[in-house]
Amino acid sequence: MSPVVRRGSCRALVLALALVVAGADGAHAGPAAPGFRLRTLDGAQTIDSRELIGKKIVVLRFQASYCRPCAGEAAALNQLAARYRDRGVDVLAIHVQDTAADARSFVRSHKVAHPVALDPRLTLANRYGLKGTPYTVVIDRKGEIVARLHGRSAVTRLPRLLDTLLAAPDAARS
Repeated sequence: MSPVVRRGSCRALVLALALVVAGADGAHAGPAAPGFRLRTLDGAQTIDSRELIGKKIVVLRFQASYCRPCAGEAAALNQLAARYRDRGVDVLAIHVQDTAADARSFVRSHKVAHPVALDPRLTLANRYGLKGTPYTVVIDRKGEIVARLHGRSAVTRLPRLLDTLLAAPDAARS
């Protein structure tokens, strides 16, 4: 009895095998990060993702002034941003569904020193798959999403992830 192979399933098998072989060298590409251009809350700077790709690792922290876990991790995120700033990592806090006044109050009360932008209508957040705050996305130098961290523990997991990315062979470029 010979096995019956459908034409469509054969193509799918060949495609799957090609993908496995292509990824066999260990170079697994993550999904490309959606591009963005945001004005910081203080209006002093426009952050364009196209200027960062190939130069920096980017940590996007989606948060809100009304989010208790975000407030609880604000000091740790400040320390992380300061620790990695000179090593080629940019941290950007993006306040979602917030007013400028509420975001400014959060920045003042938590002494936030890294750039902060607004996304009041979730335009960018939805493109990155936001399902609630806090939500942290890490983008490597190639512009690929390498991590999506939901919830409070993101700040405690970030140093290990960033150290790994910075130790990667392409990190020597900066």
